[in-house]
Amino acid sequence: MNDFLSLAKARQSDRAYDTTRPVEAEKLERILEAACLAPSACNAQPWRFVVITDSGLSEKVGKAAAGLGMNKFAATAPVHILIVEESANFTSILGGKVKDKHFPLIDIGIAAAHISLAAEDEGLGSCILGWFDEKEIKKLTGIPSSKRLLLDITIGYPVKEKRKKSRKDKEKVISYNKY
Repeated sequence: MNDFLSLAKARQSDRAYDTTRPVEAEKLERILEAACLAPSACNAQPWRFVVITDSGLSEKVGKAAAGLGMNKFAATAPVHILIVEESANFTSILGGKVKDKHFPLIDIGIAAAHISLAAEDEGLGSCILGWFDEKEIKKLTGIPSSKRLLLDITIGYPVKEKRKKSRKDKEKVISYNKY
């Protein structure tokens, strides 16, 4: 239990990567295995992970993630894991209609957390991006225009020191037995 808490404390959004050090395929495979093991509503697994490892394509995808001064670092990320929303299964869709929740969004968030924590466990940095030119990245990667590209997770060896985490006081975000 302590190991997981240490991992959660260590994980941060890294926005600078060592461009001379590629991510080893075996580390990437373990990260992707963790992503595939993420829980999902009714075991729907409503995702597809499009993994960008080609340096030229990675730079183009990273440039498509930059805009209005945001995410300029993404162009130098060695790896991008793009998470595409796929169809949920019938029970997840039905449950979502009954409860007025779109479970695939929740499921993909959980998978993204698995990816970023697995990257940290492998000694890699990551940053979960939601700001990007979806149309351009789809064009670059062959993702069908009918699909939703929800997240781009950059992965690489971080070059900056760990920062002290700033979080709200626990009393402001945790309560027991009542709001």
